[in-house]
Amino acid sequence: MSEPTAASGLSTDPSSFLTEIIGGPIVVKLNSGIEYRGELSSVDGYMNIALEKTEEYVNGAPRKRYGDVFIRGNNGEI
Repeated sequence: MSEPTAASGLSTDPSSFLTEIIGGPIVVKLNSGIEYRGELSSVDGYMNIALEKTEEYVNGAPRKRYGDVFIRGNNGEI
């Protein structure tokens, strides 16, 4: 079976995939279990993520709303 390629519309690495969905909704779960749900603004090679219109969820319940959030790549899961 062949590997997915950019030409087939499928990315081969997470950073490329995230770059393709900039502007769309995303959920980032921190190592602590807290979730941030927002609109993906940017991502870099270290998987640092910037979100806009972000909401914080703790144990599945909404806790706070933020405008912009920056999450270091080593702190979260996507």
